[in-house]
Amino acid sequence: MNFKRTDFPPGFVFGAATAAYQIEGHKFGGAGSTHWDTFAATPGNVIRAEDGALACDHYHRYAEDLDLLKDAGMDAYRFSTSWARVMPDGRTVNAQGLDFYDRLVDAMLERGLKPFQTLYHWELPSALADIGGWANRDTTQYFGDFTDVITDRIGDRVHAIATINEPWCVAYLSHFLGHHAPGLRDLRATARAMHHITLAHGVAMSRLRGKGMSNCGIVLNFDHTAAADDSAEAAQAAIVQDAINNRWFIEAITKGTYPAEVLAGFDPHMPDGWQDDMTQISQKMDWLGVNYYTRHRVQADPGAPWPAVKDVPGDLPRTQMGWEIYPEGLHHFLTRMARDYVRDMPIFVTENGMAWDDTVENGSVYDPERTQFVADHVLAAKQAIADGANVQGFFYWSLLDNYEWAFGYEKRFGMVHVDFDTLKRTPKASYHALKAAIAR
Repeated sequence: MNFKRTDFPPGFVFGAATAAYQIEGHKFGGAGSTHWDTFAATPGNVIRAEDGALACDHYHRYAEDLDLLKDAGMDAYRFSTSWARVMPDGRTVNAQGLDFYDRLVDAMLERGLKPFQTLYHWELPSALADIGGWANRDTTQYFGDFTDVITDRIGDRVHAIATINEPWCVAYLSHFLGHHAPGLRDLRATARAMHHITLAHGVAMSRLRGKGMSNCGIVLNFDHTAAADDSAEAAQAAIVQDAINNRWFIEAITKGTYPAEVLAGFDPHMPDGWQDDMTQISQKMDWLGVNYYTRHRVQADPGAPWPAVKDVPGDLPRTQMGWEIYPEGLHHFLTRMARDYVRDMPIFVTENGMAWDDTVENGSVYDPERTQFVADHVLAAKQAIADGANVQGFFYWSLLDNYEWAFGYEKRFGMVHVDFDTLKRTPKASYHALKAAIAR
């Protein structure tokens, strides 16, 4: 890779990220059913109806996985704590779940890794899905209770806490587009989920501040959205899509407002009195996480219901997911966040990575495409720093090949290959390349 650690400011954090349901093995340790379990069990939702029951068995193999981080010279590990493991019905504490995260955090610290915790990475307990999930305002308060319970146990040792991972996926992708659990395509449920997941961030921040916690933020995903042509209609379509994908959450959290372009579709369906929540939602945070993968080109879709926007295929190289590779988009969002929203607040690239159809040959995995992808995006972050953004870290997604939600175990994002029959871990060439680049 054509960069080295000394190209970055002192203290810059290099790490890798995972998520609980995607790696742990949800059938272990008394974890409760999640809406992903039932979504996956419904024919047609997930490739081969695969779920996270076993995943990578990180529940038992976490020491081996943390050694991979340490051996690569990583500074930090971004992990999530499963709500349904800690509170299987969303309300009742499971001692085994708390004990697991206790052991996990201690094991990170023993290896010199800074624990970057995410409170919620999509594993909503089924018992709460039964009463409306994120379309129900009560879920925000139950989430606050979960925040209290897990923070009381491990908050004294984590380095940083993110409240929510990718609320756009939690709400829009899952309630409007129907691609993730709970798999709805319902405008009213979407409007409510888009607000309630944002409010959940505010509730969690209030609970964390009440405990004296610092270094708290949120992780948002951003998708570079551009007009597919030079027409005024395409330009307007890009504005609307950008408001949905990129502005809704950051403007609520930093400015206490929602974009008018999205309220044009949501307003009749928003929960009563939502405006009264904006002060809690927009309370001060300490850092922002930016997840970035790809870009989309759009144009107007006349005659279609709101938002009346459709994608137009681009011509850039694509990953195994079919996502265009566009590192300039990462630079765009890092500098845009610094300029328009968070100013000097620390920003972390909390996810960036690519899926590829990796195979083990003679005991090794050769993935030059991923090595180039990582190098290009790390250099985009480096350029953003030069252009004034206070970027303080970069986490690759993901440490391990894992359960990739609706794509099951077919798409491989890891720097470490996982054989899902034997669970053998094999570091890929990209892992070794990054290890060499960030060596002290």
